[in-house]
Amino acid sequence: MAGEKILVVDDEEHIQELIRFNLEKSGYKVICAGDGIEAIKLVKEQLPQLMLLDLMLPGMDGLDVCKEIRKDSSMANMPIIMITAKGEEIDKIIGLELGADDYITKPFSVRELVARIKAILRRTNMQLVEKTFNIGNLAIDFGKHEVIKSESKIDLTLKEFELLEILIKNKGRVMTRDFLLDKIWGYEYLGETRTVDVHIRHLRQKIEEDDKNPAYIQTIRGIGYRFNFGD
Repeated sequence: MAGEKILVVDDEEHIQELIRFNLEKSGYKVICAGDGIEAIKLVKEQLPQLMLLDLMLPGMDGLDVCKEIRKDSSMANMPIIMITAKGEEIDKIIGLELGADDYITKPFSVRELVARIKAILRRTNMQLVEKTFNIGNLAIDFGKHEVIKSESKIDLTLKEFELLEILIKNKGRVMTRDFLLDKIWGYEYLGETRTVDVHIRHLRQKIEEDDKNPAYIQTIRGIGYRFNFGD
């Protein structure tokens, strides 16, 4: 699905530009970072759908970046493809053990890189388009836009349902207020994050047993919200 946001992390600008040019030509949105610290910051702020991560980076190397991302529940499910100039098998094995989804060795074929990105995103998107979802006393049918709580139908507004759906389909990730605002309300509401908070409050009143102590929709102080899967 074109339009996904990809973070390219490489300290060589010509590599960044080569990848950016070819990915944008394939319909992807591209953001770039030149070191590991900046990469982690951009993942939290921009919520990319996939990261291309060079192994050899100044300051914090790619393995440490991968380790940091996989232990943070707000970023843990983002696919990572490691890029390395090294040919040693041990580096690839360590990268995969730390949670990278794939690796590609420099010099690489841009066509092969794009094909691998498409394959990983296709697999990820298939996991996100489940038709129904059940947890506790809730049953959600995304196709019918229907929510059942303790065998009784709950009436949600369109925006409330979209908000619930995006939280559920981003398992384990913290959704910032700005991200939710942009995705659901669009640019004309930009900056009015109170809109998100009001809808979250109404949503909790409808789906939670105790909206003052929510079991499903968690507030991540100063950042946004996350749907609690109990894992």
